[in-house]
This record gives sequence, C-alpha cells and structure tokens, in this order.
Amino acid sequence: MIRTFLLLCAWSLSVISQAQITLESCKQQARENYPLVRQYDLIQLSEQYTLSNVAKGNLPQISVSGKISYQSEATTFPFEIPGLGMKGLPKDQYQALIEIKQNIWDGGKIRNQKAQVKAEAEEHERQLDTSLYALEERVNQVFFGILLLDEQLAQNVLLEEELARNQKTVEAYRINGTANDADVDAIKVEILQTKQQHVQLENNRTAYLRMLSLLTGKELPAQTQLVRPALVETNASEFNRPELRWYEAQEQTVAVQRKGLQTGYLPAFSLFAQGAYGNPGLDILKDKFRTYYLVGARFTWNFGSLYTLKNDRKNLDNRIQQIRNERDLFLFNTHLQLAEEDGTIQSLRQQMKEDEEIIRLRENIRRSAQAKVANGTMSVSDMLKEITAENLARQAKAVHEVQLLMHLHQRKHLTN
Repeated sequence: MIRTFLLLCAWSLSVISQAQITLESCKQQARENYPLVRQYDLIQLSEQYTLSNVAKGNLPQISVSGKISYQSEATTFPFEIPGLGMKGLPKDQYQALIEIKQNIWDGGKIRNQKAQVKAEAEEHERQLDTSLYALEERVNQVFFGILLLDEQLAQNVLLEEELARNQKTVEAYRINGTANDADVDAIKVEILQTKQQHVQLENNRTAYLRMLSLLTGKELPAQTQLVRPALVETNASEFNRPELRWYEAQEQTVAVQRKGLQTGYLPAFSLFAQGAYGNPGLDILKDKFRTYYLVGARFTWNFGSLYTLKNDRKNLDNRIQQIRNERDLFLFNTHLQLAEEDGTIQSLRQQMKEDEEIIRLRENIRRSAQAKVANGTMSVSDMLKEITAENLARQAKAVHEVQLLMHLHQRKHLTN
C-alpha cells in the first residue's frame, strides 16, 4: 500500500514538472528543433571532405597522355650514314607516356588552401549562430506573450467573481426595493462581457501555446504552466553577441585569402618520372618503336600573378573595411535599441511604483460606490464603472510586471 502511494506521488510530481516549462528550456528545445541546426553537421562534414581532398595534393600525381603527329618537314641528313639505314627523321611520330609527379614545395598553396577551408567553415558556423540567436528572440516574444495572457486571465477571473458577488448583493437590494430589474440586468451584461473576454483570452493563449509548441517541437497541452523567469540585470558595456564573432570570422577568412596571394608568385619544386613507348624514342636516329624513361626534378616560377597582385590586395582591403563598417553599424543600432529598452524599463519601474497606490485608491472608491448603492445614493451603473476601473488598474499592474520582465530579458538578449 505504501509502495503504491509513493508511486502515485512520484507520478504526480512527474506530471506537474512536465506541465511547467521555463524560458531557458524553451530556448534550448527550440534550438534543437530548428531545421537550420542540422547545418552544423553538414558544415563539419564538408570541411572534413574538402581538407582531405586538399591534402591529397601532396600525394604522387599520375597522368597518362598519348600523341600521334605528322609534320610537313623533318630533319634529313645531307649524306648517308653507314649502318644507319635512314636518310632522316620520320615525319610521323607516335608517343604514349605515363608520368608520376611528386610535389616537394608548392609555394605554400596547399597549406593556404587548408587554412582557407577551415576559415570558411568557421565563418559559416558563426553565421548559423546569428540565425539561431534570432530564433531566441521569437521564443522570448511568444513566451512572454503567454505570461501576459495568463495575468489577464487571472484578473478576468477575479473581475468575474467580484461581479458575481455584486449581482447577489443587487438582487438582494431588488428584493428590498432599493434596486430594480435594470440594475440586475446591467450586472449580468458585465458578467457576460467578462466571459466573452475570457473566451477571447483563452483562444489567444491557445494560439500562442501552439506557436511555442511549433518552435520547441514539443506538444504542449492547454494546462501547461509557464514559470515566470527571474529579473535579470545586464551591463550595457559588455557585448557578447554572436554577430561580433561572425564579423571576426569574416575578417579571418579575408586575412587567409590575403596571405594566399603570395603563393601565386612563389617558386615550386617537384620530382618526376616518365615512362614512354613511341617512335622515335630517345635515340632519334633509330626509326622504330622503343620504350624509354626519364627521371628528374622540375622547377617552375610563374610571375603572372604579380600583374594583379596590387589590385587583389586592394580588393581584400576593401572587403575588410566593408566588414568593419557592417560591424560598426550593427553596434550603432544595438546601442540605439539598448537606449530604447533602458527608457522603457525606467518608465515601467516608475509606473509600477504608482500602481499599488492607484489600486489602493481604486479599491477605496469601489467600496465607497458599493456603500452608496446600498444607501440608494448611487446607481448600479456608476458602481460598475468603478469596479471596472479597479479591475483595469489591477490589470495594468500585472501587465507592467510582465512587460518589465520581457524588456529586461530583451535587454539581456541585445547584449547576451
């Protein structure tokens, strides 16, 4: 029996914990559910494959070629050479060749290609970070939207309960002759309108909860409760946005490209071995098909890239300036948003200081109105206006509290 009771308690706690979700858990689930997150694995695979291909440039390179040619003239001998049996070189020539080339030094081209592959992969990952960071802002908006609706629903229930109590009171007044049917009907109208508002708020909450479910990839039942996050304070001078790391990665990519320019005008060294079959062979005085081979070292130095080197560097310098201008513009806009958030937060805090006093005064006015209705010196309609005004004051306080939380977290989002 005790074991069954404990199991039921454990199951109940599990259900309660599943029915409550936090802002951070929503962000994490949204990040895992977002289709773009799979790009990280694809970028890493692409980097591995490309680096592997680049590294193969240091392996021996094998090539096969063939040639058949006929030339209009060929070298002839002005005299006959005894024992040679030919008067000159043949006009038709044949050659089948296989060459193996081993790179010794390529001027740093392969090393620079590897660095560029890594830099571009890093840049793409940091760009993905910015996209996923924007997703968190959408989660914030939906999450706090639900919290705001929850507060409005709670105030709606309190208003409905207050109106129901007043309905009973006015019905008693009608029996005593101090109120009439129209007074009771006025309260009933207010109750019906409050119920309509409740249905509308519930529908809005269902829609927002559905949006949050789509973002997180988790099915969220209607009874799901959101845990109100704590107040957060951030330092405006500290920025840790993923966009800044993306700009740094872009600059690093350009730096690697700039360093790669010098590989275009550096010399290259390699070893080679050639095996061939053809006519004529290496001994051109023998007019027959023969096999032969060549081994040696090769040195190449191409100066063609020097013609465009200056402009290539200027283009890359311009690209660096563009990246820095984009970063400065981003920081400028972010500081503007922070200033706007700071103003909103300060205004909300000032309003919240006055909310309690407004509610206290509205509560006194409502009680006074109820007493006047009991004494027959105020109409029920005027009393309903005071009840509504008190409810609006309570709603404003609840809305201000959620808005303050939302703007504080938005400020944190701006600075990360």
